[in-house]
Amino acid sequence: MDTCLGNGLLEVLPNTELLHIKPFLEKVELPLGKTLYESGHALSHVYFPVTAIVSLLYVMENGDSAEIAVVGNEGIVGIALFMGGESTPSRAVVQSGGSGYRLPAKIIRQEFDRSLPFMHLLLRYTQALITQMSQTAVCNRHHSLDQQLCRWLLLSLDRLQGNELCMTQELIANMLGVRREGVTNAALNLQREGVISYSRGHIKVLDRPALESRTCECYAVVKKEYERLLPPCRPQ
Repeated sequence: MDTCLGNGLLEVLPNTELLHIKPFLEKVELPLGKTLYESGHALSHVYFPVTAIVSLLYVMENGDSAEIAVVGNEGIVGIALFMGGESTPSRAVVQSGGSGYRLPAKIIRQEFDRSLPFMHLLLRYTQALITQMSQTAVCNRHHSLDQQLCRWLLLSLDRLQGNELCMTQELIANMLGVRREGVTNAALNLQREGVISYSRGHIKVLDRPALESRTCECYAVVKKEYERLLPPCRPQ
């Protein structure tokens, strides 16, 4: 296995702790649209995304859904397994295809109980993730669609390398829980102002400072909490 794993949580684990899970880490492809777990179903693995982004969605009885959090190369998907539950009411879907690692449920529970450094790291990450979920709820209630789109783009970009996303407007609308027309208008406004370019599902950020200036405080709250709770990756 490569020394540089490409996932923030794995990178900051002490080497002695990483050695315990390395034999069980499996490199996997995470294609766009793949469901990693369904609402109410028992989880078999946790996932550490590397080049993929995963959306955690709450699904209504009528099938409508809205994103409650986004996880990429900073985190882990499947916190219910080490927080004492076997399932969760959310659904995890790959929103930007790529790769990652997965670890069996038995191993994550075993290491969480065995290793204090591992447990503390995962608990700090969980606190940061809860902050993101809470701030998403506040943002969806109190801020404009333009601000929500900017926040969503920035959070997604922070979890990828580069400045480009492969994402249709319909998928973004499903993530935000809004009508596609609203996303189209918001994206066109950003494109006219030279903040992004959008073509055939490819969104490229041309002016990140401008994008940050157009979002609400929710993005900064989430970013600061992740930086406060999670240590920087080890230099390679």
